Amino acid sequence: MIFINKIHPRLSGAITILFIILIVSSAYIIDSSTPQPDPISLTIPKGWPAPKSNIFSKNKLTEQGFQLGKKLFYDSRLSKDGEISCASCHQQFASFSHYDHNFSHGINNTLTQRNAPALINLIWMNELHWDGGINHLEVQPLSPITASNEMGNSLDTVLDRLKKDSVYVRMFREAFGDGNINSQRMLKAIAQFTGSLISSNSKYDQVKNGKAAFTPYEARGYEIFKKNCSSCHAEPLFTDNSFRNNGLTISKQKDIGRMYVTNKIQDSLKFKVPTLRNTQLSFPYMHDGRLYTLYDVVEHYRTGIDTSMPSLDKKLKKSIIISEMEKAELVYFLYTLTDSSFIKNPRFAPGMESRVKSKSH
Repeated sequence: MIFINKIHPRLSGAITILFIILIVSSAYIIDSSTPQPDPISLTIPKGWPAPKSNIFSKNKLTEQGFQLGKKLFYDSRLSKDGEISCASCHQQFASFSHYDHNFSHGINNTLTQRNAPALINLIWMNELHWDGGINHLEVQPLSPITASNEMGNSLDTVLDRLKKDSVYVRMFREAFGDGNINSQRMLKAIAQFTGSLISSNSKYDQVKNGKAAFTPYEARGYEIFKKNCSSCHAEPLFTDNSFRNNGLTISKQKDIGRMYVTNKIQDSLKFKVPTLRNTQLSFPYMHDGRLYTLYDVVEHYRTGIDTSMPSLDKKLKKSIIISEMEKAELVYFLYTLTDSSFIKNPRFAPGMESRVKSKSH
């Protein structure tokens, strides 16, 4: 203090300024230790349209966010009883649908009311679920997490469990810069994982890219497909994402489809046109899983359409006229839409997220 009191006033001011600069610099060094997530980008497959959903413009896709989302997707603690995860009804080997189940099982062995759709190529969809009742990928998990016949939980309970887990605290910090765990961040992380589930490497794709060739049966099936099916199952996504009444009689669950969302009688019994990619793996078929084979599906369009329905899609007023051999050839072509590399990709499988190391820059 005696030394400082003897310093010239101008020098004292300079020291004060220098002291402030040192403090600010120290603060900057501390802030720079905040984890900086590694950005990643999705590659749009050759010949595909731009995604309809631009969710990653405000939810920057990062490796840490993706891995956090994957951990959440496979974590059964998101359900009330700790038994059901997102992956319970969306299995990778079944193209993230529920293999061999017409209706998925929720907590307390309850049943859902619809067949679990395949979770692939979601960023090309503006409306999700069979009735289009969800219009944003980040919001989608709220429905199964809170539904009483699915995961049956509350957001508060889920977040409380996550906050007590040191691994999650670390992963949220790595993905978002700090360990604050809230519902918005949780949903953003899950969307980073599900939005990355792009399937585009089937035999069909390889043929289109000049890397493979159809067999004669598959080639004839492709021509049959283009003539009879492609107006609704448009290439390359093999869906036009529309909602249509395809002539199925009303289900035992009295499910009226899109009408639940719009309250318009003309939308009665309309359901989303599903993608046919990996359709060989995602049986059973239709919104209620009533058809178990692709041959059953084709036969429905040959002989099973109920043409008396007022809301029946106009394109289905006439049944598809093909022979038994042509039916088989059409199914052979549909098999070429199976993407084996996608269903075996270890990046989408559980157990890898823990390998992402904590980073500081």
